[in-house]
Amino acid sequence: MLSWAGTVTVFACSQCGSLEVTEERRRRVTMMETMRDVKTDASSQQHQRLAVLSYEQVRRLNDVMDEVVSIHGRGNFPTLEVRLRDLVTLVRAKLEAETSAGGGGMQVRDIRLNGGAASHVLTSSASPQNYNDLDLIFGIELSTPRNFDRIKNAVLASLFDLLPEGVSKKRITSCSMKEAYVGKMVKVNHDGDRWSLISLGNSRGHRNVELKFVDTMRRQFEFSVDSFQIVLDSLLLFYDCSKLPIGENFYPTVVGESVYGDFQEALYHLHKKLIATRHPEEIRGGGLLKYCYLLVKCYRPAKPDYIKNLERYMCSRFFIDFSDIGQQRAKLENYLWNHFCQPEEDESLKYQYLMLLHEVVEESTVCLMGHERRQTLSLIEELAYHVLCQEQQRLLAKHHRQHPQPGPTTLLYANGVYYAPIIPTTTAPLAPIACFPCTCSAGATTTTWMACSS
Repeated sequence: MLSWAGTVTVFACSQCGSLEVTEERRRRVTMMETMRDVKTDASSQQHQRLAVLSYEQVRRLNDVMDEVVSIHGRGNFPTLEVRLRDLVTLVRAKLEAETSAGGGGMQVRDIRLNGGAASHVLTSSASPQNYNDLDLIFGIELSTPRNFDRIKNAVLASLFDLLPEGVSKKRITSCSMKEAYVGKMVKVNHDGDRWSLISLGNSRGHRNVELKFVDTMRRQFEFSVDSFQIVLDSLLLFYDCSKLPIGENFYPTVVGESVYGDFQEALYHLHKKLIATRHPEEIRGGGLLKYCYLLVKCYRPAKPDYIKNLERYMCSRFFIDFSDIGQQRAKLENYLWNHFCQPEEDESLKYQYLMLLHEVVEESTVCLMGHERRQTLSLIEELAYHVLCQEQQRLLAKHHRQHPQPGPTTLLYANGVYYAPIIPTTTAPLAPIACFPCTCSAGATTTTWMACSS
C-alpha cells in the first residue's frame, strides 16, 4: 500500500511492519512506479523481459548485498573491506553530490546487479550458480567527455573514504589510489555506445567488483544465461527506510530483467544449463571463448542443429577482433587466468577447455587463410601442452607426498590420461641411455626401464 501524509510516505506490508519515506526519498518511489509502468508496457509485447523476484530470490539477493567484499591494494596499501550494499550506496552518493561539495553532480537512473551474481540469485538453491566477480551497472548520462572524469573521481573518492583508520591520508592522491586499487579502466564512446568500466581489485582467486556506468550499450549480453539484470533501487530504498530485517512476509518488490528478451525462456536455459544466443557477430570476440567455457562446464546447445552456424559467426568475429597471433595469445592467456582461478577445481578443466576450443576453431573457422588457421591451432596446442605438463607435475608431486617411495614414481591415471614420470637422459653424444629398476612387485630384479629415444 502506498499513501501520502504530508511529507511522509508509508509503505505497509501485511501487519509486520512499515517503511517511512521522507521527502528526499520520494524520487526513488517515483522510479519504482516508472518501473511498474514499464513492466505493464512490456506485458503487451511478445517477449516478457521483466519478472518480479520471489522471496527466496530476494533473500539470496540480500545475502549477496550483505557480503563483505575485499578490495586488495597493491604494495603497502591496505585491503579495503566493505559490504557490497554500503559500497553501492557510497558510490551513488558521490556521483549525485553537488560539484561544490566534491561530488559528480550527476543523476543515477538506476542501479543493477548483472553477470554471474545475478544468475546466482535467480537459480534454485538446489543447484547454486557459482560466480567469480560482482558486476554492477549504474545507469547514468554520459553525453560529455567530462562526465567520464567525474565518474572516475567519484569512484576514487569512495575508495579514499573506505581507507581504514590509522592510515595517513595526507600524501595519498587520486593517482596513487588508482594505481593501488583499480585493476582496469575502460571507456567506450563511439558507434552509439557510451559506457565506462572500473574494475576494483586485481587479486586472483578473490571476487573483484566491476562497476559499469552505462548511458547506451547496444549489446548487453553474450548468451541467455548471462543476460539477467536485477534492479536494486527498491532494495536499497528498503535498507534506508526499514527498521526490520527482510522476512518472508515483509520484503521489497524487486524486478529482474533479461536483456536477451524472454525472461522465462532465459531462466529455463539457466536452470537446464542450455546455450542460446542471437547474432553472435555483434559480440566483441564473437562470444567464442565464453561458448567453449559453457561447454566445458557441462552446458549444451539449446538448438543443436543450429549451433554449427552460430559457431562460424563466433569464429569469424573472434578473428576480426583479434587478427594478430600476439593478440590471440594475450586474449587466451588472460581468459584462462581470469576464469580458471580455483587451484584444484578449475585447473583440471583448462586442458579440456583448450581442446574444445581447438575442435571448434578447426571445424568452424571459414574466414582464415590456411597458414593463419594452422598458426592459431598451433597456439592453442602449445597452451594445452603447457597446461597438461603443469597438471602432470602437480599430480606427480601430490602422489609423491601421499606415497613416498625411492626411485622413479609409477604411472598415474587421472582424468582419463596416463601420466608417466619424467626420465632424465644423458645428453652426451656417445653416452649410454640411463636405465632404472622396475618398481612394480611383479617385475624381476633385472628388469629395467629404458628411456624412449624417439
